[in-house]
Amino acid sequence: MIAFVSGPVAALSPDTAVIEVGGVGMVLHCTPGTLADLRVGEHTRLAASLVVREDSLTLYGFADDDERQVFELLQTASGVGPRLAQAMLAVHSPDALRLAVSTGDEKALTAVPGIGKKGAQKLLLELKDRLGEPLGTGAVAAGRVPGPAAGEPGWREQLHAALVGLGYAPREAEDAVAAVTPQAEAALAEGGRPPVPQLLRAALQTLNRAR
Repeated sequence: MIAFVSGPVAALSPDTAVIEVGGVGMVLHCTPGTLADLRVGEHTRLAASLVVREDSLTLYGFADDDERQVFELLQTASGVGPRLAQAMLAVHSPDALRLAVSTGDEKALTAVPGIGKKGAQKLLLELKDRLGEPLGTGAVAAGRVPGPAAGEPGWREQLHAALVGLGYAPREAEDAVAAVTPQAEAALAEGGRPPVPQLLRAALQTLNRAR
């Protein structure tokens, strides 16, 4: 069992981070919110969960232990594998998921690509006694520090790759990125950084309305 990975960030892609551990580069699959806080060359510590399959070993990285725990709890529900669990955490923070489940919010779950109304109803039943109540960490909405305006990777590439990874066609992802660009530019104009997790939520809402 790998509980965490600690070391300098060797490389970043739109959906993975490579952390150097004892001279070995370990690839961790992460949500856009987690990747937004990482910088190449800087030391980091990511909570980790190793998913073992017959033909693969895949390591998932998280901003903290709470996110990792929710990732693992989500997979105790039937039909939820690591990819869908990560997609849920890409759209919602751990507390937002707890709130959705505790209040029976189907709409929040159907905002995640791959979850329909019936699937959401089933998940609400199965997860009701597993996730617990919101912790009140202030992370209900999206819960992340704003991402970088440019760098490894840029917010556009990061958002586009996240949408494609969630199952949308590249063209759909391009249109969604274009739709939220004014929000990102507004953040830049105010001297801030485009908040990738919030942009992802807005992009998903745009895609849901288009369907």
